[in-house]
Amino acid sequence: MVTFNLSYTAPINPAGSSPTLTQAQIWTGLQRKVRLPQEFVPIIKACTILSEETLPETGNLRVVREAQFLPGSQPACADGENRVREVCTYLPPCKIEFAQPDGSSVENVVSTGPDGELLMTYVFEWRFPGVDEGSAEAKRLEERSWKTAKIAVHGSIDTIRRLVKEGEI
Repeated sequence: MVTFNLSYTAPINPAGSSPTLTQAQIWTGLQRKVRLPQEFVPIIKACTILSEETLPETGNLRVVREAQFLPGSQPACADGENRVREVCTYLPPCKIEFAQPDGSSVENVVSTGPDGELLMTYVFEWRFPGVDEGSAEAKRLEERSWKTAKIAVHGSIDTIRRLVKEGEI
């Protein structure tokens, strides 16, 4: 099995971007992404919320969802299925954790840089059972994973900005 641990960070409000997004708008967008991931991730066709609960020990919300991916585009963790079950835990106002049954995980993190700028980082732990370390397939999957990470961060920022412009957020 191969596991890739990687992260990608981008500024939320680079020079020339409009409107300037606030921490509150970004947090609202990330919450929306849990329930409507198809607005943010083009390869997700639909999403069903299976359950939600407030965790008594922290007061944080936990949502269990099933995301349906387009045929041929599903992540490796789906083991050939079009559906992936994820446990999504909110850590307001800056992080949402997504845990998958095979141990793969994603964290969506909003942080502040040294000059007060907002940054978005996605941290991935992607597991690929049945793929040998150092193989050509592992190299291909690692390259794809880096591309996916970059697209995911920029796509989320762009989607949130569009939703703010449209008055949805």
